[in-house]
Amino acid sequence: MASIKLENVYKNFGKTCALENLNLEIFDGEFFVLLGPTGAGKTTTLRIISGLEQPDKGNIFFDEEIINDVQPAFRDTSYVFQQFSLYPHYSVYDNLAFPLRSPLRKETKLEIDKKVTEIAKLLKIENKLKNKATQLSGGEMQRVSLGRALVRNPNIYLMDEPLSSLDAKLREELRIELKKIQKDLNATILYVTHDHVEATTMADRIGVLKDGVLSQVGTPEEIYDNPNSIYVANRLGSPKINIFDLNKIKISKKNMASFAGIRPEDISITAKGNYDVYIETVELLGAETVISFKSDDLNGMLLTQSSENFEEGKKIKINLNDNKILYFDNNGMRI
Repeated sequence: MASIKLENVYKNFGKTCALENLNLEIFDGEFFVLLGPTGAGKTTTLRIISGLEQPDKGNIFFDEEIINDVQPAFRDTSYVFQQFSLYPHYSVYDNLAFPLRSPLRKETKLEIDKKVTEIAKLLKIENKLKNKATQLSGGEMQRVSLGRALVRNPNIYLMDEPLSSLDAKLREELRIELKKIQKDLNATILYVTHDHVEATTMADRIGVLKDGVLSQVGTPEEIYDNPNSIYVANRLGSPKINIFDLNKIKISKKNMASFAGIRPEDISITAKGNYDVYIETVELLGAETVISFKSDDLNGMLLTQSSENFEEGKKIKINLNDNKILYFDNNGMRI
């Protein structure tokens, strides 16, 4: 495995700026997640690292060696696409073995068989090795797609939203398995997603992208607890953070601040609350309940573990935990 560094990378497609002065370092053996909406520059970053795209400016380093002019085949990266990208007429075994049969690798049949068998067991598809790819379920196909990447020992695994087309239960299962496999292999993974749950559950560190600009990098806890802007704060957490006009809430004002952000779990329902609001909707999530509320001044959401039977339209009193409030200026930047 290798450490990866992008230094002052720019990439334009016509008049569209895909990446602007991107500086990013991924450590050897790290699970790094790039998080952002469609069009943020996530896939472009993967393609530049793999060599499928060339930067307009800037450098790419593998283990401190510039590889800008190195062809994709010799960068030794492994790319997992959003779609399964399997050979339908091949068996599962042959799909897994395909990357190892490259003339560049010069692997023996015995070595190939050993690696394919190990990865198949790791992904729990060892009983499917003789099946054609078309005989698999969607979850099994994605396991094979992941297996084709994992069967090699590349410098870095590049993963482009590989779980997004699966149902929720399968996504949850594969998230756990993929993180475990990464730890077992001590693999360097750059994983891109728009899903904040994937980011927080799998990442060692997260990089938040906005319109080709890297807004913030940190551990999931750092990004969640100390976002540097409203944009970053909105990318993590469900329900998402509440952003209130500072003039509408009863707290001590902070110099230059225009907005206050507070997570739904930091708003409590209490008989001695400072705010009278009405319940708008109630969403039961098992042990927790999400309540959206409104008043003339406040509209937001709170998260409670209370077993009380909340009804839409009911008047309640709420309090904000002043110690958890985040302050933002008029441009949405953290103060």
